Amino acid sequence: MNRGFLESLKNSKHLHSSSLFRLNGVNVNFGKVNALKNVNLQIKKGEILFVTGKSGAGKSTLLSLLAGDMRPTSGSALLPSSNVFVSQVFQDLKLFQNRTIEENLWYAFDKKIYKNKNEFQSDLMELSSVLGIRDRLGQKVKDANGGMKQKVGMLRALLSRPDVLLADEPTAALDKESSTKMFDLLNFYNVRKGLTIVWATHNRELVKQFPGEIAHLEGGKLIYSGKACFI
Repeated sequence: MNRGFLESLKNSKHLHSSSLFRLNGVNVNFGKVNALKNVNLQIKKGEILFVTGKSGAGKSTLLSLLAGDMRPTSGSALLPSSNVFVSQVFQDLKLFQNRTIEENLWYAFDKKIYKNKNEFQSDLMELSSVLGIRDRLGQKVKDANGGMKQKVGMLRALLSRPDVLLADEPTAALDKESSTKMFDLLNFYNVRKGLTIVWATHNRELVKQFPGEIAHLEGGKLIYSGKACFI
């Protein structure tokens, strides 16, 4: 990773620790299906939270709830204020298939965030180098494999410079090395920029490699909440 890029992150201020999300007795029902059952959970600023559980455990429902894409059937959900920017990397990456990877990344450009296009381009090139896709920027997304698309989705989210990142199985199509590299990058953003990360995954071996909290779901119920190192 480029030293100048690292220094720009090191000089960023940490966010103060306080609750961004607070769920109290949350239930989410889809007809007769109870996707979430009496979930109580707090997520603080600057925290890394892994949401684990098997397919159908309620991970995606929980992230959609945190994103504000749905409301609880009962219970209360306190979400971040409007001045906290939340970026999402969900399974539907919403990429433009007939545009190139670089063109897709440019959709993250915002004049309110970046001083100019050169600053954005610099970040784009640095991040694409970190994840090893710099030489693929001219490729159309429709010609990329699933792993490449996941990297593009993640880089686009990071280029928006969010305060919170919600990621639903962002490494499902990646091999072990690429998965570790992806989380190394996110961990760096967490430590240096105070990025709050909520990462849904079934990959418990990956979780064990990194510090953070864990919320483990089974059948829509929150079975365990605490340090990831204890799973």
